[in-house]
Amino acid sequence: MAGRLDGRQGRARFVRESPDVRRQALIEATAQCLAEKGVAATSVRAICARAGVSAGLLTHYFDGIDALILATYRDVGEKVAAALEQAVAEAGPDPLDRLWAYIRANLQPPVLDPNLLATWISFWSLVKTSPEIAATHAETYGGSRERLEVLLREAAPQIPRPAARIAAIGLTAMLDGLWLELCLDSSTFTIEEALEMAKEAMTYVIQKPRDEPVDQ
Repeated sequence: MAGRLDGRQGRARFVRESPDVRRQALIEATAQCLAEKGVAATSVRAICARAGVSAGLLTHYFDGIDALILATYRDVGEKVAAALEQAVAEAGPDPLDRLWAYIRANLQPPVLDPNLLATWISFWSLVKTSPEIAATHAETYGGSRERLEVLLREAAPQIPRPAARIAAIGLTAMLDGLWLELCLDSSTFTIEEALEMAKEAMTYVIQKPRDEPVDQ
């Protein structure tokens, strides 16, 4: 039932969805359309049909489909970051456990999701043609690398800052590659094997002998 009784016999009081709910419905519908149809077939009509709203509602909340796709990219990136941070929070106070939780979460659901890959591919296809998407891409990936660097330095304070930055870039690239291959073809290797490779790389970075002075 779409409403609830307000105390008077036979009369229902219907609750309107808030603007935030309707806006989020458009964002989620856009992500689904991008995953299923790609950028070329993601139209105002397709998005609104998926969200169950009129085309006029889209232009009420967004300055056209480009602005909606940009908002969707940011929303998807924030959800991925939130999933990673939740894993870190649940790992407890030990810095090494927190670092490993962040790395491990990249290779497990909900981050490891073929549908998420399909959505990312649509975003990536726009990086070279949309300055706004390019800026959001740089912000999203830059934030992820910086977060990994912070966790790495907390777990291994003996690593100099420049080396930690390079290590975070390398670990991020490895995680991206493992994630991509698992989403494309999970028969190549298992999640367990991917996690083992990631842990070996993390351990190597932490235990690698270094001559550089530590810059706190």
